[in-house]
Amino acid sequence: MKDYTPKPVETSTVVLPPEIDELTEKLAENAHDHWAKSRFQAGWTYGPQRDDVNKKNPCLIPYADLPESEKQYDRDTAMETLKAVYALGYRIVKD
Repeated sequence: MKDYTPKPVETSTVVLPPEIDELTEKLAENAHDHWAKSRFQAGWTYGPQRDDVNKKNPCLIPYADLPESEKQYDRDTAMETLKAVYALGYRIVKD
């Protein structure tokens, strides 16, 4: 196995504008929907417990119905992506 050292964009000093909060939640929901769509396309269905053999997952439900811990995972991913955008010198403008 080759050595792998993750090198994410440094975002610890990035402070996002307050209006980005709404975008973060929308991106988190979108990320969940993309994940769920790909699972459904791969033959996965809802199940009360994760079962990789039978392709069951309890998170194959609408974002709004997810436990808070699962929502937070998607929010953190969205937030880090937005921070990386800013750290790389880009800005997001709403039309």
